[in-house]
Amino acid sequence: MPKEKKIPLRTCIACREEKPKKEMLRVVKNAAGEMNLDFSGKLPGRGAYICNSEACVKKLGKYKLLNKAFSADVPAEIYARIEEEFLGSK
Repeated sequence: MPKEKKIPLRTCIACREEKPKKEMLRVVKNAAGEMNLDFSGKLPGRGAYICNSEACVKKLGKYKLLNKAFSADVPAEIYARIEEEFLGSK
């Protein structure tokens, strides 16, 4: 009998819903403090996950949720870049 493969779940930092990791966008902060959108899900560093929905991406910037997730000040251009990359990739 084959063992069922577990689907990794992650919690969205905007809506707090648990969803499969593959359906989420990952924002990663590396050791140098740089932040990037991680489409592969494999970049090293601290990750925060956000739903693949426009509402959650907008909420991310409005409430500065990455500041809380990474316990650091996140520059406004990071939020702008995430919104731009997300809305541009749709």
